Amino acid sequence: MITIEQADRLKQLPPYLFAELDRKKAEAMSRGIDVIDLGVGDPDLPTPDNIIKKLAEAASEPRYHRYPSYTGMNAFREAVGRWYKKRAAVELEPIQEVVSLIGSKEGIAHIPLAFINTGDVVLVPSPAYPVYAIATMFAGGIPYEMPLLKENDFLPDLSVIPGDILNKAKMMFLNYPNNPTAAPATLDFFRTVVGFAEKHNIMICHDFAYSEMAFDGYVPPSFLETPGAMDVGIEFHSLSKTYNMTGWRIGWAAGNAKIIGGLGRIKSNIDSGIFEAIQVAGIEALEGDQQCLADMRHIYTERRDVLVDGLRKLGINAESPKATFYVWFEAPSGYTSSTFAALLLEKAGIVATPGNGFGAPGEGYVRMALTVSRERLAEAVDRIVKIGF
Repeated sequence: MITIEQADRLKQLPPYLFAELDRKKAEAMSRGIDVIDLGVGDPDLPTPDNIIKKLAEAASEPRYHRYPSYTGMNAFREAVGRWYKKRAAVELEPIQEVVSLIGSKEGIAHIPLAFINTGDVVLVPSPAYPVYAIATMFAGGIPYEMPLLKENDFLPDLSVIPGDILNKAKMMFLNYPNNPTAAPATLDFFRTVVGFAEKHNIMICHDFAYSEMAFDGYVPPSFLETPGAMDVGIEFHSLSKTYNMTGWRIGWAAGNAKIIGGLGRIKSNIDSGIFEAIQVAGIEALEGDQQCLADMRHIYTERRDVLVDGLRKLGINAESPKATFYVWFEAPSGYTSSTFAALLLEKAGIVATPGNGFGAPGEGYVRMALTVSRERLAEAVDRIVKIGF
C-alpha cells in the first residue's frame, strides 16, 4: 500500500465553507430536525419553461453531440454581446472579447492561472465568495484582503492598501452587487477602480453574477460600462441566478481581449467547453421572453420583506437589500457570527451562514439566503421568536 499525501496547496485550505454547511445540515436532519436551509444561495425556483423546451429541442439534434468549441459557440457569444449592448450600452467584439464558461465559478477559479506567478499579489475583498482567494493560492499567488466594512458601504478603501503590496499586485477581484453583504456599487466607485488600475497596472476581474436580481427599480451598473474599463479588466457573469440555472453550468467572461485570450488558453488545456445544446438554451434565456425576470424579482421582493421585517421586529439590525437574494445582518449583542448561527441551527433548525466564514471582516454578521418560500421564511422568523434569545 502506498502513502497518499495531499499537495501543499490542499493542506493550506480551510474546509470549503458551503461543504461544511452541508455537513452540519445533514447532521441536523439525521436527528430528525425539520431544517429550513437559508445557507447556500441556490435558487429554489425552476428554470423557465421556454429555456427547458429549447434545451430539449437542441439536445435531439446530433450536430450538438460532438465536442463543442473551447471558447463557446459564436452564436452564444454574439448573444452575450447583444445582451451587453441592450443592458449596459457596452459594445463588444464577441469573438475576441467574450469566452463561454462552465459557470462563472469555473472562470473565476482559472483566471489566476493565466496571469499570476508565484509570489504575485491578488487583491481580494473580504468578506467574499471564497473562490477568489482559493484560486489565487492554487496559482501560487498571495491573496491580500481588502476589508469590506459597514462604514465604507461595504466597498474596499483602495487608499489604504500599502505601497509594497501595490508593487506586487497584478489582479483585483470585485463583486457587485455583493455576496455576502448584498451591497451595491456605484459608477463613481467603478471610475475610481479604473483610475486605480491604470495607475498601478492591475487587472480587474468583476463578478457580476447578481446583476438582474435587483429590487425596487434599482439597476446595478456593469463594470464594463465605466469609461476605460475595457482597457483594464473583464466581467464574469452567469445564467445561474438570473434564470434559475445553477445546475446547468453556463456563464461567460467579457471584456479586455488580451485577458479573455489568456483565460481561453487556460480553458483549452483544461476543459472541452459547454455542451452546445445548453448554449442554445442559454441564447433562449438571454433573448427569449423576459417576463421570468419580473416574476423572479417580485417573488424575492416579497420574501425579502417577510424576512427583513421579521428580523427587525426581533430587534435585529437587518438592512433591506437592493439586490441579490441575501440578507446580511448583525448578530445580536452577546453573540459572534458562529455562536448565533449555531444557536439558529440547534434551537430553531435554521441553517444560516456565519459571516466570518467569508473572511475575518465578516465577524459579527450572519447571512441568510431567500431561497425558500415566503411561508417558510415566516416560519423561520416564528422559530427565532421562540428561541427567546
